Amino acid sequence: MEVPGVRLKRRTFLGAGLAAAAGVTAISCGRSHAGASWRFFTAAEAQTVQAICAQLIPADRDPGAKEAGVVNYIDIQLTRPFRRYQATYRRGIAAVDAASRSKFGKPFVQLNSAQQIDALNAVEEKSGAFFDLILSHARQGFYGDPRHGGNRHMASWKMLGLPFPPVRGRQHYEGPEAG
Repeated sequence: MEVPGVRLKRRTFLGAGLAAAAGVTAISCGRSHAGASWRFFTAAEAQTVQAICAQLIPADRDPGAKEAGVVNYIDIQLTRPFRRYQATYRRGIAAVDAASRSKFGKPFVQLNSAQQIDALNAVEEKSGAFFDLILSHARQGFYGDPRHGGNRHMASWKMLGLPFPPVRGRQHYEGPEAG
């Protein structure tokens, strides 16, 4: 390929394009799990969802939803296949915080565990649809394949003692060597 005044070989041009594309992908996908930036949630919403999920799947001797990055999974999926639930999440998160402020005078994330459970029970009674939805999504993010943004470090698979899944397209069979 030639540009006036610049001589560039095709492989060099393609390599530069590939490097640029990889850089863009790394920039767009490489965000911290700490929530420095979110795809759908505001920082405050992400904290609330993380606290809700931590109550739904709490940590004990094994990691819970928070440690497994469930909020990251939900955030990613709300910009993709769960897009239709965006308004439900916005209303549900606001309802959780409203119930927390009404009952305890503080946002949900500032409540202790017993108060959070009390606030979630109140929201479940009024808005069971949101509660059922976030519970379903928390389970998916906790038990699903890590490539979808949750189950960080295969936390739930390790907890259940599941073998790590094989690489797709490759079956390793045990038995005598073919001869």
